Amino acid sequence: MADNKRDYYDVLGLQKGASEEEVKKAYRKLAKQYHPDLNPDDKQAEAKFKEVNEANDVLSDAQKRQRYDQFGHAGVDPSYGGGGGFGGFGGFGGGFGGDGIDLGDIFDSIFGGGGGRRASQASGPRRGSDIAISIDISFMEACKGVTHEIEINRAETCDTCNGNGAKPGTTPKTCSECGGQGKIRIQQRTIMGSISTTQTCSHCHGKGKIIETPCTTCNGAGRVQKRKKVSVGVPAGIDDGQTLRVHSEGNVGTNGGGKGDLNVRISVRRDPLFERRGFDIHCDIPVTYSQAVLGAEIEVPTIDGGVKLTVPEGTQPETVLRLKGKGVQRLQREGRGDQLVRVVLEVPRKLSSAQKEFVKQLDAQFTEKNFEKRVKFFDRVKKFGEDLRKNFS
Repeated sequence: MADNKRDYYDVLGLQKGASEEEVKKAYRKLAKQYHPDLNPDDKQAEAKFKEVNEANDVLSDAQKRQRYDQFGHAGVDPSYGGGGGFGGFGGFGGGFGGDGIDLGDIFDSIFGGGGGRRASQASGPRRGSDIAISIDISFMEACKGVTHEIEINRAETCDTCNGNGAKPGTTPKTCSECGGQGKIRIQQRTIMGSISTTQTCSHCHGKGKIIETPCTTCNGAGRVQKRKKVSVGVPAGIDDGQTLRVHSEGNVGTNGGGKGDLNVRISVRRDPLFERRGFDIHCDIPVTYSQAVLGAEIEVPTIDGGVKLTVPEGTQPETVLRLKGKGVQRLQREGRGDQLVRVVLEVPRKLSSAQKEFVKQLDAQFTEKNFEKRVKFFDRVKKFGEDLRKNFS
């Protein structure tokens, strides 16, 4: 319930009025502290992580923060208070009498119309939108990390008019209809008294300014699409399907608003040798009959290159051997996973007559004690038959 929410400044350990940099620094510290990867199966840490992200989402956004500072949680959460968070209609200016009620301002402040008259204007600063792209990387790049230079189309400030939308040598003029507010107030008398509502100014379309001579480069938009190269640092340990957020590499905002972010979704190509499960790497290694029987030292491929691995004497098929610390780098943590090597016994094919005869002679040298699993299996088969005869004879 929204009524039980903590103050967002308290969540991040900040005082009201903290700077954008202080919010960013506090969020990074707490997000790392409570990140699920660092606190597996810890429900309390998971809840804290969500709370920290929610607080950052509001306090890092200028418009949301202004609404929150003015109205608290009600300014950013329409469900807050169940209809009574402001103490009924009387809380908005003493009822329907007097100077009346501006219903437009009420609904704007509650349902996200920009957070009050000033913030809801189209003429106010607005953050640019995010850009989402996908990139493919190799298995090895995901394990080791890589820097990718990618090209994106994004909105940039028009260099010709410096973003004001007017032809050089001219300037936008304040709208005479709304006085630069971007909204006009309409007052009506009803049986309940005088009611004021606000509407977007139709003359300037909510911008508060009129551009009489638009910039020929951007056609008055103040922004143009440009092809840009962006370097994306992919950290070691990134997994398939995860998304990297590159701050302030999205579309430029309007009216002095900040840039959006670039969200890069990672797709990792399959590898012919290795399979990743979590931070561990799995692979199959074929061994010969004699290597499994007598034991051997074999070379195993890893993401760091070939390493020596001892196959113990009498190793059975499907045995899994572990190489500690030869897996994937753990994201935002020290240490690596392991590499798990599954022994696959390769039975020789296309034997010559002499080889077949040799195998027969070798097999004749073995006794039951050399085949523990086989002996146990046929003992179970024998017991099963005896039980069957007892129950159905």
